[in-house]
Amino acid sequence: MNNILSSAIQSCSENPIAFSKFITANDTGATGGHQAGFHIHKHSWQLFFDSPGEKGQNKDVFIKIKWQNDFETDSRFVYYGVRTRNEYRLTRFGKGFPYLNEENIGDLLVIAKKADKYYEAFVLSSDDDIEEFFNAFGISSTETNGIIPQSTELTAEEKLRILFQQFIEKLTVDFPPTIELAKGAREIFFEAFSLTQKTVLTKPDNEILNWITTEYDLFKAIENERYGEIIKNPFHTVDALIKTANTILNRRKSRAGKSLEHHLSEIFNIWKLSYTSQAVTEGNKKPDFIFPDIETYFSEPTGSKKLVFLGAKTTCKDRWRQIVGEADRIPQKHLFTLQQGISSNQLKEMKSAGVTLVVPKPYITSFPSNHRDDIWTLDKFVRYVYSLQ
Repeated sequence: MNNILSSAIQSCSENPIAFSKFITANDTGATGGHQAGFHIHKHSWQLFFDSPGEKGQNKDVFIKIKWQNDFETDSRFVYYGVRTRNEYRLTRFGKGFPYLNEENIGDLLVIAKKADKYYEAFVLSSDDDIEEFFNAFGISSTETNGIIPQSTELTAEEKLRILFQQFIEKLTVDFPPTIELAKGAREIFFEAFSLTQKTVLTKPDNEILNWITTEYDLFKAIENERYGEIIKNPFHTVDALIKTANTILNRRKSRAGKSLEHHLSEIFNIWKLSYTSQAVTEGNKKPDFIFPDIETYFSEPTGSKKLVFLGAKTTCKDRWRQIVGEADRIPQKHLFTLQQGISSNQLKEMKSAGVTLVVPKPYITSFPSNHRDDIWTLDKFVRYVYSLQ
């Protein structure tokens, strides 16, 4: 979805009244009739007036319109009711106005009222954009030239696409740091699905999966925006192809692990848990999370029930062993993972090494049934830590 299309859909969704019509030859003056200016259907007078025009007199209002998120015009909406005329027109756009030319005939004009005498307008030219705009509001091409129905709300998925595009438009770098990407994804998810942070207090397992999915979709949207044109063109050398592929793959790898830590941190913050992340313990090791903090870790004796360790790994079939020696004062380790399914033998080995798996609740059933009672959900883990603090 391009920038103008997403802005047009959002503007019409958020503002109290909006209008659409195909630009006609009559609008541009190509028919040789009245002065150029957009003809507005008489049933759409409420877009600009408090009451309809009355036959026998003219009526007008001066307004400001922002076009394509770019420039503004001081325009006039007028009702012509004198003599034989009985029509509404939007006129006065200044010299060089680019959307009243003959080549604009057939484009879709979209106008939304943002405030008193202030409007946003968009002109959509491509068939795909026009069709997608119609789909967003559940209208057909025969239902244009009128007020856009406000009863049809955008789906959450449509909101996500619009919010993704807005996030990308605001970027000042090719790719944001992972912490900004994770934060942006969470904010987008909450807005698209009209949720608040309270859901994290009741369903942390579901929310972290939603955040991770949303972030990955946002990341792919940025990738497509940044590399879409590049990969459409042939690479002139194998080295150029490999360099581009490696850049994309390496960025994907580095994002995934850090992303998980950022989302877990936000879960803990919302639960108001005290913790230290990436603190240095024995042997210059850096465990992902120590509860309640690294100062307490060094002041408490080994095996203290006040201390809790949590590692975070997207997959852990082999890498779980890395956490065993990361905090000697906490023999019993917890490990959060997105791994779905591990063999009984590996689970037995992990248990004997003092490692308790923590996984999102929906993933529990992917593990052997005789080991599921030993696996914690994220909800169980945060409630356990909360009880200690």
